[in-house]
Parts: sequence; structure tokens; C-alpha cells
Amino acid sequence: MSFRRLAPYQVVVDLAAAGLLGLVAVAFGDGGGAASLVVLGMMAALALRRAAPGLALTVAWVVAVGEMLALVSPGVSNLAVCVVLYTVAAYGSDVAKWCGLASVVVGAAVGTFYVSTVQTTLFGIDYNIYSLQDLVRIALQLGITFLGFLALLGLPWAAGLLARTRSSARLSREAQLVAERETARAENEVARVEREAARAERDIAVEQERNRIARDMHDVVAHSLAVVIAQADGARYAARADPATVDSALVTIASTAREALGDVRVLLGQLRHSQGEAPQPALGDLDRLLDQMRASGLDVVRREQGVVQQLGTNRQLAVFRIVQESLTNVLRHGAAGQPVDLLFDWQYDALHVVVTNIVRPPTEPLDVRVAAELGGSDRRGGHGLDGMRERATLAGGSLTTQNADGRFVVHAIVPTLALTQEVGIRR
Repeated sequence: MSFRRLAPYQVVVDLAAAGLLGLVAVAFGDGGGAASLVVLGMMAALALRRAAPGLALTVAWVVAVGEMLALVSPGVSNLAVCVVLYTVAAYGSDVAKWCGLASVVVGAAVGTFYVSTVQTTLFGIDYNIYSLQDLVRIALQLGITFLGFLALLGLPWAAGLLARTRSSARLSREAQLVAERETARAENEVARVEREAARAERDIAVEQERNRIARDMHDVVAHSLAVVIAQADGARYAARADPATVDSALVTIASTAREALGDVRVLLGQLRHSQGEAPQPALGDLDRLLDQMRASGLDVVRREQGVVQQLGTNRQLAVFRIVQESLTNVLRHGAAGQPVDLLFDWQYDALHVVVTNIVRPPTEPLDVRVAAELGGSDRRGGHGLDGMRERATLAGGSLTTQNADGRFVVHAIVPTLALTQEVGIRR
């Protein structure tokens, strides 16, 4: 049988109550002989009532049965049974609680029999029956005695059950409050996670916009500066041999610089005022780009094969920027005077753009000043190739590069509208 954990003050109170019961019982003359054992037993039951309600009920029953077998008259110490019944109903287990209820009924019946038949000093009944009225009288006396015992034992048990119910309701309210606090805490945590997710999305959007602006600035500025540097460098070398070519070079430099300045202003305007998309170059502007590159000294050979397909505006822009960056890299890093092959291979599902050029031999370094203006080296890579790959990926395609056998090849694949429409139908 398990014992409940009690606070120190509860143990002191229970022991003090048991001692007080013994003093009161002795004061009312319940001491001496078997009666003293009854008092001690009831004191033990009272002391154990909260630590072990079931054990206290058992002790009370053992003492009560011993009291009746010893023919001891009930005394003040028997009131401990009422306190034990209250405690069993309030703090005992479910088994002990219902055993307490059974004890109320059985105890009322046994007590009625004991005080009415065996120990008649308290409630003596005249069992002489001379008429029907005597039978009714005896029945009424027994019934009133039984109801009295039932009330004496049942009311404490009912009070204990009420206290148990109120305690359970209080614990339920506390548990509900704890659950509500946990729910509120969980909701706050969810809201915090949602705010962090929204902040992360904003950061991603800002980073994507920053990358887009950096990519566009690189495509515009790097290309234009490469053309300007090539024209200026060519004019500087040709000024002595053919002064007439200087005017053509200066015209090209001026027009390229103006176009670059206009593009930069558009980009800065979008950044400053959050304007919508400005007109972007498309496939129709490739001829102007090729003329500009040829004027800078590149021998660009453009070839097309297959049936021309439709490309969206964003994909046309991607193709234009990829060709622009590829030719700019050839201008900066390719072998001078060697032809550049530009192939547009139109297939059913995609446009294959292949740019092939001969790389500069190691024995042919860049002019020192030109190399410094272009970034200090003639290595391939940097932001240009990464930007081209990113544009191809955003367009739904891919881009690969190959440097072998003295040739550098850029191969971009951009899906056409035919593939996009076919995928949409399948979905």
C-alpha cells in the first residue's frame, strides 16, 4: 500500500489531531482496559488518514470490529471514523473511495445492530411485543437508528467527495490554463517563424534583384568598355600609319559610350524609382551588336540552320546577352585577327547557340595598359561566364564552355515556345 507524500506541516497537524483525540477521549472517560486499545487504534487511524487513506480505513475497521467483540461501549474516539471516511473520499484512490462508501452502508447496519441489540447502554430498545403497535415501534426505532448512523457516516464521506470534485475541477482549470499558455506560446512561435520566413523571402528577393542589377550592369558596362578600349587602342596604333581611321574609331567610341550611358541611366532609374521593365534588346538587335563588334576588329561569321522558332522576350534577352558577353570575351581574350564562328542551330525544342574562337597563344600577351584596364589578367572566368550560365538557367536552359585544342567554345541551349507549350499541355 503506497503512502502519499505530505508536507511537514501536514504531518504535524495529523499527529497533533491524533494526540488531541486521545486527550479528549481520556477526558470523557474512554480509558482503561480494552477501551484504551480502542482509543489508541483510532488515534493511529486518524494519524494515517492523509498519508495512507486506505490503510487508515482498514485500521478503523479492525479497531471497530475488535471494539464490538470486546463489548466496549462506543465513545468519543469513534468519531475518528467520520474523519477517516472524509479523507478516504477526498484523497484516497478510486478503490479506497468506493470502499469508503460501502463502509458507510455496512457500518450503519452493523452499528445499528450493535447499539440496539448487543450494547444497549446508548439506545436501549424494548423488544417485548404484545401488539402490532409494539412491532411498529421497534421497526421505527431500528430505522431511525440506522438512518442516524447512515447520516453520521455518510455526510463526511459525501463532504470528502465534494472536496475531491472541487479539487479535480481546480486542477482541470489549471491544466486548461497551462494548455492555453502553451497554445499561445506555440502560436507566438509560429508567428515568429512566419516572420522570419517572410524576412528570409524578402532577403532572397533583394538578393535576386541585386544579382539582376549586377548582371545587367556587367553586361552593359563590360561590353561597352571592351569595345571602347579596343577602338581606342586600335586608333592609337593606327594613328601614325592611317590617320583617317582615327575618326572612324572615335565615332565608334562615342556611339558605344552613349549607348552604355543610356543603358546605365535606365538601370539606375529602375533602381531608384522601382520602375517596371524597360525595353530590352532582342534577337532583332543582334545585327547592330555584330556590326559594333566587327567595327572593333572582330571577324564574326554568323551562321543559322534549322527552322526559326518563337522565343519569349526574356529568352531573347538571354540569348542577346550571352552572345554579347561571348563576343566581348573574344575581344578581350581571343587571338587577334582570327575569325569567330557564331552558330544559331534552331531545333524543334530549343535554340543552340555556339560561339567558337581561337584563344590567344601564351606568347601573345595583352598590352600592359589594356590588361590593366580589363582587370589585370587575361584569365577566362570571373563574373562573365557565371552571368551567362545564370541567364541560361533562368531562361530554362543551360550553358557549357570548353577550352581544348586552342579553341574556346561556348554552347548555350535555350528552350523554344514549342517545348514550353508542349509541357503546358502535358501538365
